[in-house]
Amino acid sequence: MKKVLVRAGMSPLDTFSADEMIKRNSIGNNVGNLMYAYSVFRNLTTENVELDADYYRIDPDDANRINETYDAYVIPLANAIRPSFIPALKRYTALIERLKIPVFVIGMGMAFPYEPNVKQERPFDGDVKRFVSAVLEKSNILGLRGQITSDYLSYLGFKEGRDHMVIGCPSMYTFGDNIKIRDTELDTNSAISINMTPAADQKVLKFLNDLSGQYKNLEFTPQDLDEMILTYSGTPFLGGAVNSKVSNYPNSLNSAVYKNNQVKFFLSAPSWIKHMGTIDLSIGTRLHGNVAPILAGTPSIAIPIDARMRELTEYHNFPRVPANEIHEDMKLEELLEKVDVHSVEKNQQKNYENFINFLDKNGIENVYHYNSEGLKMPFDKKLDLVNLKEPLTTITSCDADEMAERLQRNFDIIVPKQEKEKSSNGKKIKAKNKTISKLKNDLNEKTEELNELRELDKNTAKLKNDLDKKTEELNEKNRQNEELNLKVQDMENSRSWKLTKPLRNLGKK
Repeated sequence: MKKVLVRAGMSPLDTFSADEMIKRNSIGNNVGNLMYAYSVFRNLTTENVELDADYYRIDPDDANRINETYDAYVIPLANAIRPSFIPALKRYTALIERLKIPVFVIGMGMAFPYEPNVKQERPFDGDVKRFVSAVLEKSNILGLRGQITSDYLSYLGFKEGRDHMVIGCPSMYTFGDNIKIRDTELDTNSAISINMTPAADQKVLKFLNDLSGQYKNLEFTPQDLDEMILTYSGTPFLGGAVNSKVSNYPNSLNSAVYKNNQVKFFLSAPSWIKHMGTIDLSIGTRLHGNVAPILAGTPSIAIPIDARMRELTEYHNFPRVPANEIHEDMKLEELLEKVDVHSVEKNQQKNYENFINFLDKNGIENVYHYNSEGLKMPFDKKLDLVNLKEPLTTITSCDADEMAERLQRNFDIIVPKQEKEKSSNGKKIKAKNKTISKLKNDLNEKTEELNELRELDKNTAKLKNDLDKKTEELNEKNRQNEELNLKVQDMENSRSWKLTKPLRNLGKK
């Protein structure tokens, strides 16, 4: 039996409680990460291969243990090319360089603006190049999320088709090419699922937020860790969407969807997909908030707000509407008329074949030949033995006992987290102060050196002035001497003329 290590905050077979997931940050700050992990586990688990999650541990010193325990390391990545992830990317590079087993990167993307300049020089270009080079030493080709990322790596000197290829998001291949979207007609009783990103344009947020007053069976599906904490305990963790000042975003228990218990935070990808099968339409600015309903056959509308989401929705041909085409007073039915909810079906078979081609190029064993509709995969059989957790609902929907239990558990988690963050921030501040102090000392030294140079310049200038004066005086003396010499010469010539005059006269006689 071969063993493969997979980058994942948790295995789809894990059944952590909500408080344990918060404590461990099993979702990697966004529950959408569970979606593509589910696909990787389902597609790569065979009768001969079993997969283990690495729980987001990145330690180069683990290289020997990984070499001895596993036959390969699969690293699914989302928008890894972004400043905040570069420290982790550098640690992965250090780890990969010490590994002796194959390393496969599946689905790496970038976080650039909607209209990016991929040829713009960026501070992390060198770090990305070193990471990609390290991976190519351990595998044949990298799988990228979209064409914009591919163009960026080509700009860095890597060749498309040889070093990297576009495969989209692996989450879209959870069930192979088996995607069939059902039709839908909306009325006020329709079950609507909305998802949002705080960074979205205000017109988009207002449009989505206002839907809660128009459809009584509406649900909000948050994805971020701080939203998970808010849903679980009502007491948000510092930072992120919940503490943002963004208007028209559900960021507190006073928001309509929280007040009306219309919030569901999913604790596993399979349960998320299953629930989306009961929804009539999903709409929003989140990628995996729209992937889940698509996998369930539910119509969806994506609203891309950046290059990350743009390249994926274009590659997979999601039903989508640009943010600039949405205005506050438009109706959802009007938006639905702008898209073909079946468009995503048209590219799926070709994209899935391309994904399998990528796996084959790297020699990655998979379930392609068995992945047909209704047929259980080896991983499905394992999943059938697991009791998946129900989605998390708001604390205000709980009875008094559960509410008290959540608050206490949250207190036990958040206080140490915030103390740790405070301590970490203190250390960072101390380190920054130390750096500032060193820079200040260096500056003082440079200032002293500069002052010395300025004084030296003054002395040099004075010496130069003195030298110029002496030179002028010398030149004047030389000129006077020349004049004197000329006078002496004239006198000698005159005297010589007078002395030779009698002789000249004698000659004439």
